[in-house]
Amino acid sequence: MKKLNIYFTAGIPQLEDTTEIIKLIQDSGADMMEIGMPYSDPVADGPVISQAHELALSNGMTIEKLFSQLKSIKDEIRIPIILMGYFNPVLSFGFENFCKECSESGVSGLIIPDLPAIEFEKNYQKILKQHNLNFTFLVTPETSNERILYLDSLSSGFLYAVSSSSTTGNDNSVLKNEEYLSRLASLPLKNPVMIGFGIKSKEDFENVTEKADGGIIGTAFVKILLERKNWKENAKNFIQNLK
Repeated sequence: MKKLNIYFTAGIPQLEDTTEIIKLIQDSGADMMEIGMPYSDPVADGPVISQAHELALSNGMTIEKLFSQLKSIKDEIRIPIILMGYFNPVLSFGFENFCKECSESGVSGLIIPDLPAIEFEKNYQKILKQHNLNFTFLVTPETSNERILYLDSLSSGFLYAVSSSSTTGNDNSVLKNEEYLSRLASLPLKNPVMIGFGIKSKEDFENVTEKADGGIIGTAFVKILLERKNWKENAKNFIQNLK
């Protein structure tokens, strides 16, 4: 069974909706989730997720607030929660303190796309291990095999394979990138491969997971939350349809 990973930005549509969305994702059958920590300059994100960051910040979402929300439902959550965000706010929070809060809040891993691998290996890997946290690196169709193997060796949990070189939610992402997906499948990787960026439907999900272990859906799900109208019902139906 291919794994389904759902991403959403914490603090939307309303500040206090985060815990309800977490439970909804779990109860609708997703295998894991990524929670985006809102940031004022989300460079790797397309317009939809950038809009979500903006709304979450204007709603008053902070890292502290997110941790307190996670702690309040920690005992009810059975699927892995991964926090995704940019390095600056984590650094401002204090990396070690951030990792401690993660493990106390039931978080199982992190994705910080702008943390360089060499920096991670030198200064941060040890701290994550101390707090039993996974860390996932991203690879793209342009990443060489040698580099993919290196990033895989540093990653734990899974390896995030970006479907094409674009920002999140880009309509031009090449989903069925046969050569790239076959290349990933042929490498002796220690982690499962999850494909992300541009997956919008059950058909997309099935396409990209033919040669991978699972798929990550963000923009299409965040769009439902931003539309606000009947978001609970629509979000639930969306996930159940994918499964």
